[in-house]
Amino acid sequence: MLYRGVILGFLLVGLIQTGRAQSGVVEVQKDSLISLLQEFRAENGINPTTARMVSLGSKAVDKKNAKRVKVRGFRVQIFSGSSRNEAYAVQARFQNSYKDFGCYVTYEEPNYRVKVGDFRSRSEATSFMRELRSQYSNVFVFTEDVWAYE
Repeated sequence: MLYRGVILGFLLVGLIQTGRAQSGVVEVQKDSLISLLQEFRAENGINPTTARMVSLGSKAVDKKNAKRVKVRGFRVQIFSGSSRNEAYAVQARFQNSYKDFGCYVTYEEPNYRVKVGDFRSRSEATSFMRELRSQYSNVFVFTEDVWAYE
């Protein structure tokens, strides 16, 4: 009987302490460098906290006088596989058909990937992807750094 009373006493004390621990005010202290780091990451497109709006402009860019820069954009992948020869054959076939679009071969072990285009908007990349679906299998849109003229 005494044993049950001791256990019941400890149980009641534990419940009272738990009830007290959950009431109160939480104060969060934030280091000032965190805000600077978030701003830096947003400006450089590294997991940005706010979406950057990209203006395409109303006029066409003169590529001879414009500066070529890397910006966050979209590309369409038309090939992924382990054969290097097949990747370069797909690249050559694409370049013969579409001379105005850039075509890039990358290697990430164990696969070669062929990605095309330098699109600044997802809608442009998606419409081009739909056009390519009849010629290539497994066509996808990817977000990555692309070349653009400003």
